[in-house]
Amino acid sequence: MTESEPPGVRYAMTAGPADVGFRVVVRQRVRGEQYVDVLGELLRWDDQAVSVRDKYGQVHSVARTDVVAAKRVPPPPEPR
Repeated sequence: MTESEPPGVRYAMTAGPADVGFRVVVRQRVRGEQYVDVLGELLRWDDQAVSVRDKYGQVHSVARTDVVAAKRVPPPPEPR
């Protein structure tokens, strides 16, 4: 556990630049101890920022310093 993680929570950073083009979930710090997840296609990952396009086509850019966890996730399920 690091100082930025709440007690009982362990964040994993298993996504990175090699995952550009894949579906990921990125957890970002927004205010103090509040966090928001962004799910979608990873468009950019570098030292300055991470960008993810969600299922609605909106691109979310997050300062790299605000990313606390990220991982690749499987494709969405097929529509019924």
